[in-house]
Amino acid sequence: MVTSEPGGPEHGQRLTYLLRRMNVELDQLGHEFAGRHRLHPTDMRALVAVMDGANRGRPMSPGRLGEELNLTSASVTALLDRLERAGHLRRVRDHHDRRRVTLAIEPKALALGAEFFGPLNTELVKAMDTFSPDDLERIGRFLEAMTDVIAANRRARRQAGGSTS
Repeated sequence: MVTSEPGGPEHGQRLTYLLRRMNVELDQLGHEFAGRHRLHPTDMRALVAVMDGANRGRPMSPGRLGEELNLTSASVTALLDRLERAGHLRRVRDHHDRRRVTLAIEPKALALGAEFFGPLNTELVKAMDTFSPDDLERIGRFLEAMTDVIAANRRARRQAGGSTS
């Protein structure tokens, strides 16, 4: 039986639609940013992955970047060479183990991102101000759960297909 009550299947479909719609809008902005700065979509995904890793206190290595983006090591090398030449990121040797390399976003790339996405971030924070702290906590848990489901689904599909780009 289909119900429109909160928590029912119809309500879940509506939320799934809203998540997809938000993702499409963010994806369009990402494409616009990439086009303005002559970045390939994979370059954008790589920069976001490196920034997100740093924000989580887990600097990204080239190997982990390849896993996250489903790229071969040769493709990761070409990607990193391209992003380094463009001045967007750099490889950093670990001070304790010189064999270990992590990736760091260059200030130039951060400034370009802040210039383009800063006004959006300001508007998003304004919109968040209309919600209570409890609502935002609940929304945060919801978005984390949805992201975890999507990431697990992507990993399972990748493992089932066994392919890399």
